[in-house]
Amino acid sequence: MPLPFLTEARAPLTREIETVNEHGDRGTISIPAERPLTVYVDKRELVTLMTLGERPEWLVLGYLRNQRLVKSIDEIESVTVDWEVGSAAVKTRSGIDHIEERTSKRVVTTGCGQGSVFGGLMDEIESVALPQATMSQQQLYGILNAIRLQETTYKSAGSVHGCALFRGEEMLLLVEDVGRHNAIDTIAGWMWLQDVSVQSGDKVFYTTGRLTSEMVIKSAQLGVPIVVSRSGITQMGHQIAEQVGLCAIGRAHGRHFLCYSAPHRLQLQPELAGPKLVRTAA
Repeated sequence: MPLPFLTEARAPLTREIETVNEHGDRGTISIPAERPLTVYVDKRELVTLMTLGERPEWLVLGYLRNQRLVKSIDEIESVTVDWEVGSAAVKTRSGIDHIEERTSKRVVTTGCGQGSVFGGLMDEIESVALPQATMSQQQLYGILNAIRLQETTYKSAGSVHGCALFRGEEMLLLVEDVGRHNAIDTIAGWMWLQDVSVQSGDKVFYTTGRLTSEMVIKSAQLGVPIVVSRSGITQMGHQIAEQVGLCAIGRAHGRHFLCYSAPHRLQLQPELAGPKLVRTAA
């Protein structure tokens, strides 16, 4: 069956605004161009996502995938995005069974931009089986260096989160959006379209945002066994990571990191970290 028809309705990621600083000097800066996107499935309003709009069709596909509303990309005929009205119209081939019942229970999460997930995802986490996989400390440093060298909207405008998918130290895709959940959903949509396999266990997620329960669940559902964050982890994020055996690494910057869960997946090479800093009393 052919892949769904997708528009390519990419929107400008930033816009220029005027500012006045503490000295009264006027200037211009770039800021992220956040905009609402209301998703309709077979003419039924589903949800409104706040997004930059870089790859809205991938975002919608990934959202439907990660919410477990659609099991296969073959079920979707088209995704049509129209920024003039701020809508994404999804047409399925045979409809979604019991969509009203499946979308009636929502859990509000800590995600920024849009942070609600449909109830039932927590129930499915017990059936997740992640592939056996490990990563060396050298590979981790390679990932952090690739992120450091990447030109991003965050560097030019700030106020956004980014997620990246790696194969080893190779960056396959980087997505930025107003919320880290949008970024990982967009990657999920791309993975569906490209038929990216995670069974080999060689995929790693990187995110600039904290590792919340939602981020850990979505990573696990996609079969990615290792997630790296520039930020920290929440109590529920840690609990779920421990439950499914996902290696969650946070506070990752430069040569520093903290492994919060599944340390057996991380092959430590302490000699690469450099000398320990010795703190002395003042």
